[in-house]
Amino acid sequence: MVVRVHLKVKETTPRGDERERIQVFEGTVIAVKGRDANSRTITVRKVSGGIGVERIFPLKMPTIAKIEVVKRYRTRRSKLYYLRNYKKRLKEVKEEKVK
Repeated sequence: MVVRVHLKVKETTPRGDERERIQVFEGTVIAVKGRDANSRTITVRKVSGGIGVERIFPLKMPTIAKIEVVKRYRTRRSKLYYLRNYKKRLKEVKEEKVK
């Protein structure tokens, strides 16, 4: 699936004031690891400027504001590491409306 991870980032201005803003990292989830909710992590990959960037997010991290799902794809594997080497097209799952 393609997700947007909203992270809280603290910055200091040249004056020394601290500001907090939200930074968005959008990419494809290529792996979900962890046994229980406390150790669960997701690996998100995106291509920025022609270079692949991967970040690992622990789901219990306090700096994560929210995670929103943009698209869902149908896959036959749990780990999508092959997407690092190939530009495969994944088939999108159409969401049915619940009445």
